Amino acid sequence: MTPSPVIAVVGPTASGKSELSLDLAQRLGGEIVNTDAMQVYRGMDIGTAKLPLAERRGIPHHLLDTLTVRDPATVAEFQRWARAAIEELRGRGVPPILVGGSALYTRAILDEFEFPGTDPEVRRDLEAELDALGSGALHDRLRELDPAAAAQIIPGNGRRIVRALEVIAITGRPFSASLPRLEYAVPNAHQIGVAIDRPMLDERIGLRVDKMFAAGFVDEVARLLDEGLAEGRTASRAIGYREVIAHLAGDLTLDEAKEQTKTATRRFSRRQDSWFSKDPRIHWVPWDAADRVDQALRSCV
Repeated sequence: MTPSPVIAVVGPTASGKSELSLDLAQRLGGEIVNTDAMQVYRGMDIGTAKLPLAERRGIPHHLLDTLTVRDPATVAEFQRWARAAIEELRGRGVPPILVGGSALYTRAILDEFEFPGTDPEVRRDLEAELDALGSGALHDRLRELDPAAAAQIIPGNGRRIVRALEVIAITGRPFSASLPRLEYAVPNAHQIGVAIDRPMLDERIGLRVDKMFAAGFVDEVARLLDEGLAEGRTASRAIGYREVIAHLAGDLTLDEAKEQTKTATRRFSRRQDSWFSKDPRIHWVPWDAADRVDQALRSCV
């Protein structure tokens, strides 16, 4: 018996993924599985564009609000959580609808992707070097050791650079050897991409950020700082939150924090486009097509 389809809705931030995922869940009798790394954090609502409960159409959502902002989270942990949710839903005959903008998280969940172990001492030494030398210097080292991995990690992403160097040190193999293959580990999996042109996406990102700040984003960050946001190794790095933290510290004006959030989000959306464009299995549907749900379903059920 073929298991229920697993449908992952992917694409850049602000493209309309949440709306499409709800439409698909309603049509199929499915439930939503969050694959956004930051929406697992309780209280990170406005800045992550987390759908309020009243806008979820009564559809159950999984992997939302499961961690405090102090808790770290890794891709390996997310893989286990999401695969467990998928298995539980399929056990009830319910199609899981995954939604999120990270190609790494989506592929870690759906694809053949094994995670090497970790070594606290190696990790501690590399993090000390990151603090002392900066991510650029460590990225240069990674480029010498594993050019393929360095090409997939931006120089500013110190956390991923440290992880790549840690894996190389522990295993003696390139980090790129552990990256996922374009081969589904989850049977009957499908990916639907939301296609949107760049000018429209940039406009939507600008509007989203303006609405975030108007809705009390600064107050949200201030409250989360009281709950330990600054100490959270994962949560504190979220786009928007780090800019508002700088504003509350007096390093940026409010307008500067807002504009830097827009710039960082647009930059991130371009990286998302680059990641997803490399996966030929994604079936793309126009973000504003009246029949986009039908187009999506024709490709996967």
